[in-house]
Amino acid sequence: MARRGTPSRNAGGRKRSDPAREPVAAPVDGGLAELVPDRERPRAWTLLLDGAPQSHVDLDDPTYLSFEYQRRLGHVIDLAAPPGRPLHAVHLGGGAFTLARYLAATRPRSTQQVVEVDAPLVHLVRTALPLDPQARIRVRATDARAGLGKIPDGWADLVVADVFSGARTPAHLTSAEFLTEVRRVLKPGGQYTANLADGPPLAHLRGQIATAASLFPELALAADPTVWRGRRFGNAVLVASDLPIAVAELTRRVASDPHPGRVEHGRALADFTGGATAVTDEAARPSPAPPPGTFG
Repeated sequence: MARRGTPSRNAGGRKRSDPAREPVAAPVDGGLAELVPDRERPRAWTLLLDGAPQSHVDLDDPTYLSFEYQRRLGHVIDLAAPPGRPLHAVHLGGGAFTLARYLAATRPRSTQQVVEVDAPLVHLVRTALPLDPQARIRVRATDARAGLGKIPDGWADLVVADVFSGARTPAHLTSAEFLTEVRRVLKPGGQYTANLADGPPLAHLRGQIATAASLFPELALAADPTVWRGRRFGNAVLVASDLPIAVAELTRRVASDPHPGRVEHGRALADFTGGATAVTDEAARPSPAPPPGTFG
């Protein structure tokens, strides 16, 4: 499922929401899910799982991305093709379907498949925060890698991975064998982007970059400067493709976010990897657990 993020608030133009709205809570496979109303936006909600923020949705404005990592994934979506061109997209991890809603709003007539293992969570979100019936979004309640295996060869322009079990990415979604399936699904020139989470000494992040580099010739990574320097646990957004990535524009957009980030690619990113080797299924481990209170 989609997991944790730091809200990235924009102060201007907010409307006050209806104070009568109340949180919605339900047990799901991953714990206790809560939909909490955003008191500053009339039809916006934050999804929490066991008290940790997962994602934010504004039903009136699905192009609004509150969490910083989701904004960075949004930049990747924006730059994946010329503006407005429909895409075939696969979302591994659903959460509140924030990025699927974003892509449907910014690129009408796109065809999307969302794979989310937590069926009760899917039911809760679809009931409380309905998808636009005009959007071409299909949701499958199954494991991300199993769901990816059902996608035809060369179908997707974009694969977005934001999958966490609890606070950790499952081991089987960190390996070169997993990324081989991603490459199979992508069209030539298609892009893979993933939300990764790690903290000092960043061994998991370095391993994930090395793994992607074993399969894709073009890589870029966006993260908060304090994460880059190994000073705190946080999110990093990886982009991979077999064709050049719009690094200059991605860098500009990430740097101009409310919480500015930094993008590295090429030699600097290879140097950052520091000799890490690609992860295989046999050696794969879940991503590290965040320190207590990191995403509270």
